[in-house]
Amino acid sequence: MRWSAITAAQVGEAAAAGAVAVLPVGATEQHGPHLPTGTDSAIATRAAVAAADRTGDVVLPTLEYGCSLGHTASWPGTLSLSPATLTATVEDVGRWVHASGFRKLVLVNGHATNQPPCGSALLELRHELPDLRVRLVTVWELSDEIAAAYGEDAPDFHANDAETSLLLHLDSETVHPELALDEPDRTVGLVFQYAMPQATVSGIVGRPTTATATRGAQLFDAVVAALVTLLERARAERDPI
Repeated sequence: MRWSAITAAQVGEAAAAGAVAVLPVGATEQHGPHLPTGTDSAIATRAAVAAADRTGDVVLPTLEYGCSLGHTASWPGTLSLSPATLTATVEDVGRWVHASGFRKLVLVNGHATNQPPCGSALLELRHELPDLRVRLVTVWELSDEIAAAYGEDAPDFHANDAETSLLLHLDSETVHPELALDEPDRTVGLVFQYAMPQATVSGIVGRPTTATATRGAQLFDAVVAALVTLLERARAERDPI
């Protein structure tokens, strides 16, 4: 069920039945010359919806603005929130989810640098609303298998084989394979983290030219299966004390 497509009464019924509220958190940012700016949002949303369709949980409207400060204005297309704004937004959503009767909230994140702001929101919500259980999970951290697939061509990947394969599977009309090019991950072994313009010329890190829709379908199935398992465990879980 999608929160925005059901009635208030249905939202309340789902909460009373113990459903988990699922919040996809994406980004709107440059993804090289070949992928749409909504890549991270699309992956997080489609995975959350596919999993919740199988578990009966409720998917909230996606946060399509993320924390993308590392992309700067070197390329057009990026729309970024500050870390504090994203933290406050997730906190506000969490408070209203709680007000609607939900006691379990899972954030499905599709963008790496959303992790610190969302993590801060989790800490605040846990403190402010002691009966609300919140979990933050990033798509490529759902399993070792998924992490290996995402980082196969670049540990600090961006618009790479995995993301391009997923979009070829999920929404091929938004992908321009003829514009893809490969760039190595130049940050391997370095001490500091770097903004994108200091690490890539094109905005790509990895080998998107090797992407295929078949690989995207296999990876997406793995993501959804892992997320289904997590949501089923979340719904059944009881406090340890």
